[in-house]
Amino acid sequence: MREPVRGTAGASAPTVAPEEEDATLPAIPATPASPAAATPNSDSDADADASARARALLVPVADQRAAAPAPEVAPVLPGVPAAARPRVQAPRGEPAEDAGPPCPWCEVGNRPDRHFCRRCGMSLAERPGVPEARRPWWRRMWNFGNRPAPWAGERPRLRRGIGRIFTWIVYGLALGLVIYAALNVGTAWNATRDHFAKRVQVTPDTAAASRTFAGHPPKLLFDKINNSWWGPGVSQSADGEWIEARFQEPTRLLDILITSGISTKASDLSQAALPHRMDAIITTADGKKTTRHVNLDQVSGPQQRKFRAQNVVSVRFVIRSAYNAGVDKQVSIAEIEFFTRAMTSTT
Repeated sequence: MREPVRGTAGASAPTVAPEEEDATLPAIPATPASPAAATPNSDSDADADASARARALLVPVADQRAAAPAPEVAPVLPGVPAAARPRVQAPRGEPAEDAGPPCPWCEVGNRPDRHFCRRCGMSLAERPGVPEARRPWWRRMWNFGNRPAPWAGERPRLRRGIGRIFTWIVYGLALGLVIYAALNVGTAWNATRDHFAKRVQVTPDTAAASRTFAGHPPKLLFDKINNSWWGPGVSQSADGEWIEARFQEPTRLLDILITSGISTKASDLSQAALPHRMDAIITTADGKKTTRHVNLDQVSGPQQRKFRAQNVVSVRFVIRSAYNAGVDKQVSIAEIEFFTRAMTSTT
């Protein structure tokens, strides 16, 4: 019986191809074994060939799962719609109704004559192109030495001649007014009090006259009755005749009331001459005398005149001219009343 013949290890064995082969896998070519493959020294080479054949079998396959596009609207629960998130927009200009430079805050156009923005209400003083307003002189005076230095070529002209002299004159007058106000602050305060103070009548303690008509002494001028009168007893204008009221204590006078004629009735005006111009000589407690001119009208009833004086001890009225003077008439005065500041006044 014939035995099958055994081939050597290095003979190549016929390779039978499979009937159906995956088209996606590449064909691995057969490598004939070398005679030295069976030797113990070729173990490392065999392991490397096995690793190479295993790596060749690992063919990368593309991921079939395509990334799904992100939805434009996030999913929410049914019946609970999510409110759209508000968008924050930067300030931008609107179509300007009025032509002009834009507001530096909101960029809305405004007319050049406006001072505040018609949209946001902010001040337009700091907008570009608007020159800085000139401050008043009393503000510039305090910052006289803090002025910014001008750039080269833009230095202001030096003020010389009449302009500089006029400026110093104005400063001198202003300084003089300040000094005058400081020295007369007491007088101004008293004048203010006298203007708003309540008036009360003050009666002289004694009276004297240059001449007196019989039955009409000087004290009748200060008896607070208008149907009694004083007369010098001479005709015509009685120029130079006088009547004097005297106070024991220095008195501050504010106003006087003088009633011309023999009474307050208009029908009695023609029966006597009426004083027209008189000189009031005021004597104060220190002996100083001041003369004031009093002009009266040709009317019936009391005539009020301002008569501001302080520390008065006597007042002498000297007649200078008269109305309706004649040879059969004498100058007559029915009443002279003095008024001072009330002691209970709150001003």
